[in-house]
Amino acid sequence: MLPGPKAGNLRSIILRIEEAVEAETEAIRSDINFDLKASNARKSRYLYELNRAVKDVPGAEALAPYRADIARLRTKLERNEAAIRAHLSAVNEVASLLQGAIERSEADGTYTTNAFAGRVP
Repeated sequence: MLPGPKAGNLRSIILRIEEAVEAETEAIRSDINFDLKASNARKSRYLYELNRAVKDVPGAEALAPYRADIARLRTKLERNEAAIRAHLSAVNEVASLLQGAIERSEADGTYTTNAFAGRVP
């Protein structure tokens, strides 16, 4: 374990981030009412804590005991990113469908060229 109070908390901070990321990833995939904004705030707070803890580490070699933890976190963050990208893609798809439906409903044919076809003034 690293010396110093903040450095000693590094593993627990990494574990908290992992838990939050895993919960978010699962919720994005399964819970339509998931509060993404609250989850992002929580992740931001944890990442802030992680940055502060890493600043207290005396040199990169002192992080060696945490390499596996950091690699595991990176993998979970990559899965989380993929879930977020899929979610955003689905949101964009729904938005495009809604936009198309609105445009079709507004274009009722009143002022289109086809509405005046065959009519001579």
